Amino acid sequence: PSKAVRVVVKGRVQGVFFRDWTVETARALGLAGWVRNRRDGTVEALLSGEPARVDEMVSRRLPVGPPAAAVTAVLPSPADPLDPSEGFHRKPTA
Repeated sequence: PSKAVRVVVKGRVQGVFFRDWTVETARALGLAGWVRNRRDGTVEALLSGEPARVDEMVSRRLPVGPPAAAVTAVLPSPADPLDPSEGFHRKPTA
């Protein structure tokens, strides 16, 4: 069974290639979903896939982020899994 999590990432996460890094990292882990900037300065993402890989992204990858980022919080909440064929992509700012 798939697992899906919606996360809000806080800190210095806009203007530091965070979305591109998230797309690359999520695709490397075989996850489906999306990432976007939010007007409040956070980054929001939906991560869907094999539970161990979703957990890896949420607990180990996102808290570190790309080199220029400074993540202060990763706030996960449950979400409905996506079809893996949707892949992982960027969405417009919300």
